[in-house]
Amino acid sequence: MFSLCYLPTAGRLTITIIKARNLKAMDITGASDPYVKVSLMCEGRRLKKRKTSTKRNTLNPVYNEAIVFDVPPENIDQISLLIAVMDYDRVGHNEVIGVCRVGNEAESLGRDHWNEMLTYPRKPIAHWHPLIEGPPQLPDLDPIARLGRGGTRDSHHECTANRSGSHERLYSQYTK
Repeated sequence: MFSLCYLPTAGRLTITIIKARNLKAMDITGASDPYVKVSLMCEGRRLKKRKTSTKRNTLNPVYNEAIVFDVPPENIDQISLLIAVMDYDRVGHNEVIGVCRVGNEAESLGRDHWNEMLTYPRKPIAHWHPLIEGPPQLPDLDPIARLGRGGTRDSHHECTANRSGSHERLYSQYTK
């Protein structure tokens, strides 16, 4: 479960990772060490990425961590968020437990959640999202998705989300 909130006057997009339940066990112990990686995507390219803390030995983690991206109002329609729940491994590579996407190019619930956020600015909108197992996939449905892989750029689809680290904030709020 996560919430989305957009403040158009400040150009601030906040995703609060609240919690997850019934995650797939990825470790030999029958549990996982999950964390959430959020990628700000524009035209098939990752502009920024941030992650939550890792919760040890659980399939039902609680995070309550807010991640804030600066996104100007003129660019909000061109961006999306790719949310990947990962299993931290001390040895070897971290594994993908599951992914979901929110934004105009997302499917069903991901698009609906995004549109609800835009309809009610300044209000956090929380929803549960099912995870799709496997690595994150980018759709090859349109030229926007092919950018960065040999596609061409249409000038009116330019993303100018602020890429400097000084304009991006990561807040952590832990509840007891």
